[in-house]
Amino acid sequence: MAKPLNIELKPGDKAPDFTAATQTGERVSLADFKGKHVILYFYPKDDTSGCTKEACAFRDDFASFKQKGAVVLGVSIDSTASHAKFLDKYKLPFTLLADEDKKIVQAYGVWGEKSFMGRKYLGTHRVTFLIGPDGRIKQVWPQVKPAEHAQEVLAAI
Repeated sequence: MAKPLNIELKPGDKAPDFTAATQTGERVSLADFKGKHVILYFYPKDDTSGCTKEACAFRDDFASFKQKGAVVLGVSIDSTASHAKFLDKYKLPFTLLADEDKKIVQAYGVWGEKSFMGRKYLGTHRVTFLIGPDGRIKQVWPQVKPAEHAQEVLAAI
């Protein structure tokens, strides 16, 4: 059994700033979205079953997020090229950030031990942070059901 994830960031904490490349290679920072709600969702890998369900749920509710002035940012340690293919394949209307050096996953405490079919390894846990317009964390979802999660986040904004 993998060790339970110990996320130290809590609601009210200042969200760690970051800069990362998007699927197009453009660099963005958390500070670029000051004044907006930011949904920062971490996921293990592009184009895998659960990650695709979660991304497509955010896609399907994207108009509602946009209407509320919220920005959706997906983060994984995949490359910008992998993100570009994933976005194109599923027509995802939001930004994916490539965290190949693992700085963001580590800053947010979502990188850790996982277990699959009895094999232990290090990877990204599926965790979402809702960051308020003031740059502070409003809510953390440490356990996510990919298909239903976008609705939970939408309800929290």
